[in-house]
Amino acid sequence: MDATLNRNRGPLPPSSKLTGGGFIVNDATYDAIFISAEFTEEQLMIKEMVIDFCIQNIQEPFFKNGKELEATHPEDRDKIVTILKKAGKLGLCGISISEAYGGMGLDFNTGILFNEALASGFAFATTLGTQTSIGSLPIYYYGNEQQKQQYLPGIASGELVASYALTEPNSGSDANSAKTTATLSDNGTTYSLNGQKIWITNGGFADIFIVFAKIEDDKNLSAFIVERNYPGFSVGAEAKKMGIKGSSTVQIFFDNCLVPSQNLLGDRGTGFKMALNILNTGRIKIGAGGVGASKFSVTKGIEYALKRQQFNKPIADFGAIKQKISNIITQTYALEAAVYRTGKNIDEKIESLVKDGVNDAASKLNGVKEFAIECAILKIVGADLACYATDEVMQIHGGMGYATELGLEMAYRDSRITKIYEGTNDINGMLSVAELIKKGLKTKEIDINGASKKILPTVFSEYFRWGKNPRWKREKMLIKGIKNTFLLVLGAAGKKLKQDLIKEQEIILNLSSILAEAYVTESVYLKVQKLSYSSKDVIDLSIQEKIAQLYIYKSLSKVQNKAKEAIDSFASGFEKRILNYFVSKLLPSYPQNPKALSREIADHALMQKKYPF
Repeated sequence: MDATLNRNRGPLPPSSKLTGGGFIVNDATYDAIFISAEFTEEQLMIKEMVIDFCIQNIQEPFFKNGKELEATHPEDRDKIVTILKKAGKLGLCGISISEAYGGMGLDFNTGILFNEALASGFAFATTLGTQTSIGSLPIYYYGNEQQKQQYLPGIASGELVASYALTEPNSGSDANSAKTTATLSDNGTTYSLNGQKIWITNGGFADIFIVFAKIEDDKNLSAFIVERNYPGFSVGAEAKKMGIKGSSTVQIFFDNCLVPSQNLLGDRGTGFKMALNILNTGRIKIGAGGVGASKFSVTKGIEYALKRQQFNKPIADFGAIKQKISNIITQTYALEAAVYRTGKNIDEKIESLVKDGVNDAASKLNGVKEFAIECAILKIVGADLACYATDEVMQIHGGMGYATELGLEMAYRDSRITKIYEGTNDINGMLSVAELIKKGLKTKEIDINGASKKILPTVFSEYFRWGKNPRWKREKMLIKGIKNTFLLVLGAAGKKLKQDLIKEQEIILNLSSILAEAYVTESVYLKVQKLSYSSKDVIDLSIQEKIAQLYIYKSLSKVQNKAKEAIDSFASGFEKRILNYFVSKLLPSYPQNPKALSREIADHALMQKKYPF
């Protein structure tokens, strides 16, 4: 499908000019984005391999005996390690590590596809995800050659289990306030670490830990590679958790823990930036995991709805059930469009940096960093969807969903952590807006002021000219309206509140919701537009177009509410009336029949007996 989908592709914008967050002022075109239909057979084989691995090693053993793996049980902890090492033998522990150090060296977007598939592994996704991401990437991105040679081959093969230790009892989102200290010995050969870390994934059996601590009186954190057998290092008991019980989570302690000075990772005082950059990678992977979790959940819901009889017919025939199914499918489809659009943009940025002579590790690090805003958005949307989908599918199952043997209640509990780790959803929402403001007003990478000045003069000239517009023109203008609504409200709030805006978290979170809708709505619109211009017949194109229409319809309602709430929170009198007036012009009505759209989408999925795309 690659060639046909790309037949109308014009010249791509130079990758070096790809700017994260730039979507809010620039209008992307369908021929410049990547969609999931363009994955190659080889990439899809990797996806299927991961799903098969999860089914054979996680799902089938669970559904056979109905017993959830629990890391608090030593025998289960041993099983988790065995499965992880088995994954290593298949190369699944080294997807992001280059072949020079024993890894697979996958491009970034294929790595994202890997994480969509990994969602089939329930809590094991957290275990393997830590190994392939936050546990190993700090060494790959920041380590010197000796550190890479020493640790990466073992991590890639699964012989060494990796972990990541940042959070402390009194420092979570405010990570740089951590109290763990490191003191260099008089002879300069060792650091002595003192302190503790909590919520350490893989900690119960990890061999190495990426630990963040402040050297003496430094303002910022530094990072260290700490081995489990170092003197003064100890591990607490496994935490008893609501979900992801099959993932090891412990506290670790440092009591004059002696770490060789050569295990300082990166430069002194760069640990805080390192932590933030690594988390960007994890955030987009949570977005991909939300896609995988939702596809799994809605397929289970569809299967049950077709066989469950009530009032002498399958519950799949009822409108309320169809609405739940179509809502999950619509949100999953849209999120997938945004995830792989972003993944490809990151790959293009990486390729540009490599061409400029930047090494592989630094290119990947900076490629992801460039799109930190999008990564934060996708983390929020993916986490919310994973929780929503599992909840709604449990509702489809009724009492049976609440029973343990189907695994839905486990999936429901496991999904809830995604709103918390890699930065809570609220923190990521505020970060997405703060980073955009920084790029627009401080570094001037995004022309927010220029775009804002064009809003009011174009309202009457563009937004009232619907008439007989070309196909998808109305949708395009509505998406532009969402973007301009964000810029309008941000500009007005900034003018009124000035430096205090960033302190008004409620307003910032309203803005972050509008920003996310602008990106995801544009992504789903561009995806169906690209499919519609393909020379190859897409059998279910009309259904995919209806998904885009339903998503845009619901997105407009959400944006209208969030904009009004933000405006009402800082404006009054005439200013309030005029802002609400212009929002109404930027976001005119979009006549659709949501019930009809929803039923067609659900009926198509019910015919396929699974998530159909």
